[in-house]
Amino acid sequence: MRYELMVGLRYLRARRKEAFISLITVISVVGVMIGVMTLNIVLAVMTGFEEDLRDRILGFNPHIVVVSYAGAIRDADKVLATVRDTPGVVAAAPLVYSQVMLTTGQSVSGVVVRGVPPGDDAAIVDLKGHLSSGSIDRLGAEFEVPPSGDSKTPTKLTGVIIGQELAKQLGVDVGDPVSVVSPMGTASPVGMIPKVKRFAVAGTFDSGMFDYDSSLIYMSLGDAQRFFGLGDAITGVEVRVGDIYHAQDVARRIEAGLGTPYRARDWMEVNRNLFLAFRLEKAVYFIVLLLIVLVAAFNIIATLIMIVMEKRKDIAILKCMGATNRSIARIFMLKGAIVGAVGTALGVVGGYAGCWLLARYQFVELPKDVFYVSTLPVRVYGENFLLVALASVTICLLATIYPARQAAGLAPVEVIRYE
Repeated sequence: MRYELMVGLRYLRARRKEAFISLITVISVVGVMIGVMTLNIVLAVMTGFEEDLRDRILGFNPHIVVVSYAGAIRDADKVLATVRDTPGVVAAAPLVYSQVMLTTGQSVSGVVVRGVPPGDDAAIVDLKGHLSSGSIDRLGAEFEVPPSGDSKTPTKLTGVIIGQELAKQLGVDVGDPVSVVSPMGTASPVGMIPKVKRFAVAGTFDSGMFDYDSSLIYMSLGDAQRFFGLGDAITGVEVRVGDIYHAQDVARRIEAGLGTPYRARDWMEVNRNLFLAFRLEKAVYFIVLLLIVLVAAFNIIATLIMIVMEKRKDIAILKCMGATNRSIARIFMLKGAIVGAVGTALGVVGGYAGCWLLARYQFVELPKDVFYVSTLPVRVYGENFLLVALASVTICLLATIYPARQAAGLAPVEVIRYE
């Protein structure tokens, strides 16, 4: 063992008259530990929120959407074939997308219609896994609803799937009729007459996100094409890729294969502002919580300065025995580094333990009417812990520079003369 390290370790074990210095050292270690532990837990929770939100968004949105600047896509079969042959594409399906009003009785709500092929082709989005009632097999199938008004014969209506919150707002359940109203109707001498058609609720879904559950309905592709008067045309193609983080590259390949006037938008481009806000928030939390470690670093500075004052005689004797200024500085830098390393190691262990407890027991509950999750989502990544540990150790090392230079600059003659 080098003598600098041996002396630095010896200075960590203070004598009885230096108990106050020892207490400050312990406080410094605890301060670094709390800062590192808090920072690790917060980053894990923020990462969990980001990934949980991403999974929920991708659960109800395709990885890539192909649209045309010219409006509706008339040559749907050709476009679908080109998209499916693009490397990286796992599945592709036609899509009709538009906005309508949904009415029942005295209730009205503006919603977005997604016309998708019924059956297995609708699996571009995970609609089946989020159904809270009804069946996806009834999408586009006929329902027999009781007669209304003066009619005495039951009416057969095709089925649509609506969000759970939307069903509550309209007061409908599976099998109940709803009216879909499109403002893009037909022209008449008295103006534009909205197009109205009745459908039956075939099921409800629960995505866990209020915006989707209250403003989205699924209609079979054929029903949507007939209702909006598109014929065989579609408004877009939704695509699922093998690797969601390579969706942008796949989108560029799709655009190159289709040419003008087609455009492919990946999920990161569509939700760019949301995920940029998450990254900015994580960066701000990292900087703010790193100030806790910085405060602990000031404790390290104070501790080392007090030790330098207490060990003036020792420093003078070491210099008389041949120790260089660099060796003296290294003694105190090693002591500060040990304090920072111990505090960082304890903080990493405590942070991991805290993340495990939050993920395992979920004792922190969130109000469901404010957040889209009921408990804190936690995602632990080693690179985040490593980044926090490196930042903490670096700050602690920088905190040792000034006290170490003060110790190295002591003149042994002056110390021995007066002490």
